[in-house]
Amino acid sequence: MIGLIQRVSEANVTVAGNVIGEIGKGMLVLLGVEKEDGDAEIEKLANKLCRYRMFSDEDGKMNLNVEQVGGEILVVSQFTLVADTQKGNRPGFSRGASPEHGQAIYEKFVQSLKDKGMVVATGEFGADMQVGLINDGPVTFQFGV
Repeated sequence: MIGLIQRVSEANVTVAGNVIGEIGKGMLVLLGVEKEDGDAEIEKLANKLCRYRMFSDEDGKMNLNVEQVGGEILVVSQFTLVADTQKGNRPGFSRGASPEHGQAIYEKFVQSLKDKGMVVATGEFGADMQVGLINDGPVTFQFGV
């Protein structure tokens, strides 16, 4: 499982011209699911993101997590994160989960964040989405679990 995390002042996801998910200050999570991902990877990444100190305190140091700043989380599925880009000029997706497995893991991941008390908005799994964001910093981190 790969998560590309961006600290945002706002973010939204649109499908067919309609905004289906949006947040204010918080974290945009682009989530790529691999074939072997399961409950252990879901919990590891969800726990890490809830506790990750990527927001600035009063001294400008990254000492606060998303909950401490009253932030929200927008989770968007992005299978291209698991692409193999090492050979040739076209990405390979053999590491990626099947659509059925990917959707199940994505939905469990979102539920895990909600179960931890996070305010979560989502994209639509498998849809052609347009993601808008204002990256605050810019601050971007990549996690692989």
